[in-house]
Amino acid sequence: MAAKSDASHRERLLEAAITCLQEKGYARTTSRDLVAVSGTNLASIGYHFGSKERLLNIAVAEAFQRWLKPLVALAAEPGPATPLERLHRSAAGVMDTLEANRSLVAAALEAWAQVPRSEELRAEMIATYEDFHRAIATTTRDAFAEVGTPDIDADVLADLIIALFDGLLVRWQLDPDRMPSAEQITSATQSAVAALMAIPQTG
Repeated sequence: MAAKSDASHRERLLEAAITCLQEKGYARTTSRDLVAVSGTNLASIGYHFGSKERLLNIAVAEAFQRWLKPLVALAAEPGPATPLERLHRSAAGVMDTLEANRSLVAAALEAWAQVPRSEELRAEMIATYEDFHRAIATTTRDAFAEVGTPDIDADVLADLIIALFDGLLVRWQLDPDRMPSAEQITSATQSAVAALMAIPQTG
């Protein structure tokens, strides 16, 4: 019975942290906010997570997983599609859900700013990025194998795709009215690749 209660308190604190991140942001969320929203107590934070900071760090990672994992999975949906078409599916999914996740993006940028001063947060972020990297690399590798070009460095391409999406999140926060659409991103990528392929190889 006690174990079930402990699990319930942990889940309530995690859900409360995700709510507070979206409503108050990373820097402004206090322990008392977390207790009030979760209906638990201050001791529960230390018991389950060690500190408020670790709870918020885990909550940032969890919230992003819930948002972006299904969108990454769009690229791996069955059926004939080029790698670029699969990239477009995920890009469109992210673009279409940015506004609904505005507060989460802001909280994540607040959290990223703390990374140089927190090894604990850095470790949480690394684990989250590695998780996304594995999923994207696998999808990328499968997508190119499907069209008969398996000899690509899927790990490096996964890094580039993650960097693209991170950059788009920052760009959107700065000036959402000038964001490119998913169609523009994939069209520009296709044109650039075509132009590079047309350049004679040297050396």
